[in-house]
Amino acid sequence: MTTKTALIIRHVPYEGVAGYRQPIEAAGYDVDRIDVTDPAFSSLDLREPDLLIMMGGPMGVYEQDTHPWIACQMRRLALRLEAGRPTLGVCFGAQMIAAAMGADVYAGPHKEVGFHSVTVHEHVPDSPLRHIASVPVLHWHGDTFSLPDNVELLASSHLYDHQAFRRGPNILALQFHAEMGMDPRFDAWIEQWPESVIEAGGDEASLRAAHDSLGPKAVAAGQGMIAQWLEGLR
Repeated sequence: MTTKTALIIRHVPYEGVAGYRQPIEAAGYDVDRIDVTDPAFSSLDLREPDLLIMMGGPMGVYEQDTHPWIACQMRRLALRLEAGRPTLGVCFGAQMIAAAMGADVYAGPHKEVGFHSVTVHEHVPDSPLRHIASVPVLHWHGDTFSLPDNVELLASSHLYDHQAFRRGPNILALQFHAEMGMDPRFDAWIEQWPESVIEAGGDEASLRAAHDSLGPKAVAAGQGMIAQWLEGLR
């Protein structure tokens, strides 16, 4: 039997697939990872893996002068999306999907950092996001995006309308981090971006306490969401 392949694109070392690895491997995927700093990254055909997962990062899609690999990745991502190949984007990865589909990505008016739930839109009855309805999940971003054409908006928050969307069964974009809540790299996030916590109106002690109390349930809900999405791939 041929093994299905999944490739994780990691934009920074401290943003990995975290809790989503479990349902991806349980669905029968052989998971590999590549950093955008790897010399081999620029020559990869992103249409090849059976599943592509793009994680987060502190950069903006519009910072292509500072990070030339963004434009390179976007061109190859657009080819994959045009082919309808199964693709998951998380936070910066979701913004990359939106931009590759022709949407605008820009700095939003607020930092959204901390644990809170999103409103899962009920007009999509088969939405995998039903698993996270009313479950506080981690948010950590300041950028947002316009909604691409021909997608379904799946969720919003009290700060940002566009929290999740999909195009057909195979392409899913998630602004929030339901993969995080039990991963020690959370400490690196706080150490790397303490100013983001303050700008969002929070403090480090409260965020750490929320992570300890809410994280396990958030990850379990996120794993259920990803498992359902993987089951529906075509």
